[in-house]
Amino acid sequence: MPPIIQSLLDTDLYKFTMQQVVYHRFPIAEVEYAFKCRNAGIDLRPFRAEIEEEIAHFCSLRLADDEIDYLSTLPYLKSSYLKSLRELRLDPSVVEIRCDDEFHLTIRGNWYRTILFEVPVLAIINEVYFRNTHPATTEVLAEGRRRLEEKCRLARESGLDNLKIIEFGTRRRYSREWQDEVVAGLKSDLPETFLGTSNVALARKHGLKRYGTMAHEFLQACQAFVALPDSQKYALETWMQEYRGQLGIALSDVVGIDAFFRDFDRLFSQAYDGARHDSGDPIAWGERLVAHYEALGLDPRSKQAVFTDSLDIPRAVNLANRFRGRIGTQFGIGTNLTNDLGFPALNIVIKMTRCNGRPTAKLSDSPGKTMCEDAAFMAYLRTVFPPSAE
Repeated sequence: MPPIIQSLLDTDLYKFTMQQVVYHRFPIAEVEYAFKCRNAGIDLRPFRAEIEEEIAHFCSLRLADDEIDYLSTLPYLKSSYLKSLRELRLDPSVVEIRCDDEFHLTIRGNWYRTILFEVPVLAIINEVYFRNTHPATTEVLAEGRRRLEEKCRLARESGLDNLKIIEFGTRRRYSREWQDEVVAGLKSDLPETFLGTSNVALARKHGLKRYGTMAHEFLQACQAFVALPDSQKYALETWMQEYRGQLGIALSDVVGIDAFFRDFDRLFSQAYDGARHDSGDPIAWGERLVAHYEALGLDPRSKQAVFTDSLDIPRAVNLANRFRGRIGTQFGIGTNLTNDLGFPALNIVIKMTRCNGRPTAKLSDSPGKTMCEDAAFMAYLRTVFPPSAE
């Protein structure tokens, strides 16, 4: 059986864009990540040895010259960072798996040297689990293809010119081969609707545009670098300094929607191309984003609202209808595209929990998405970033 991860490009673009910022601005930061499975009743312990073997193979990979050359075509990746990637070696000892009454996985080490682990490790856990519990039989793949064809039909029949879909499903895919087939199918069946993928290897293979800017871990880590009330603004400012107007989609839900809009002032609202929604009510968020731009005298139609929270095609169609002609829209769809074959997908995450020995956290706008190992820090974070009284 071939290895699951066969290239370091088999990951989401934002791991590289964040890693560049870390390389230039936080090269000695030390971090910790923790794994969590949100599904009840899932036991990953029997698969520990397979997972460890796949992680060891992943750590043996290097970026080849042609892969570096491909990354160099991205105008925002700098030669100093790309040179560092030629010398990067991944250390499997930074990953610790422990099994008692459940499966535990942690990643600890230098941020620059650990940041690339999250997405491939999640993809490994998914594929190991599913090839043992729901292998890729002819019947399973036929059902997956039927469901994908139905999604494409719904998207085509919507007739919406602002229904712009990005494939976001690497971390929770059924398998590497299935994600490849999904991306090829979307490219073929939805040429006007499908924009591209967050997966760098698949973008390269299929000649697609790559999508991704920042993830929660970037804003979380900044909680350890400055005074907590200033951390979100510090993160947004640091990103601006690194990319100078490129990669301008701000993640909005790390410390809650109210705190985001308080911090996303006129400077940031003008400089950034838009914002990304990843928890809470997407309609309420979109309405607030439109109103926020209008209150600042900015035309929302010149900005992008990027929706990425638990989307499927019907939800995306509904949102596209709601905001058509009012603000630009893009829809990052993950699990529903890459792991919808007739059985429940795993809802697994790896989140940063500490940076430089200090706790970090995400205050999600959706119940169950908040993740922090320090209750006292969470309580403090809620006092610093309270919801508005409205």
